[in-house]
Amino acid sequence: MIAFVRGTIAEKTPQYVVIEAGGVGYLVFITLGCYETLPEVGGETMVHTATIVREDAFLLYGFSDKFEKEMFHKLISVTRVGPKLACGVLSGIKTESLRNAIVGNDKSALSKIPGVGGKTAERIIMELKDKMGPHAALVGLPSVADERTSDAIAALLNLGYQRAQAEKAVAKASDENPGAEIGTIIRKSLKIISG
Repeated sequence: MIAFVRGTIAEKTPQYVVIEAGGVGYLVFITLGCYETLPEVGGETMVHTATIVREDAFLLYGFSDKFEKEMFHKLISVTRVGPKLACGVLSGIKTESLRNAIVGNDKSALSKIPGVGGKTAERIIMELKDKMGPHAALVGLPSVADERTSDAIAALLNLGYQRAQAEKAVAKASDENPGAEIGTIIRKSLKIISG
């Protein structure tokens, strides 16, 4: 099993990265969160990886940190959730928010992730709730403000903005307009992005 790959970025897309290490180019499928932490092509990086071995393929999946990797392993243990869907889930929601949604039985938060329907969301909650460990219990359930923030970020992602850009704008809009409705937060965020 390959735990991580350290080397030079030879190619980089939101779906995968090719890392050259010791004269070998490793193709690693990545989450959106991992993509946003990577340097430009030619830069040095270290990516935590999970190795998936199939009859016809030896696949590597990469993550920005150990917590994201741990959540990936939990997700692929769920019935009918494969590595591709698990990567999609982790690209659509932050690890901490995913933990909170599972612990808090928040099916609607999971259903908003592209590729995750109501039944899959139910399965993820049902099969992982008891596997979240003591850390999840300390995090607490998402507040109304947290839900508003994640909904606003999701709206901006749907409009085609990058996650890092959307999160920064929504955070600023939320700080400047405490208690504002989601529509206001989205409008203010768009204004911040457009300068």
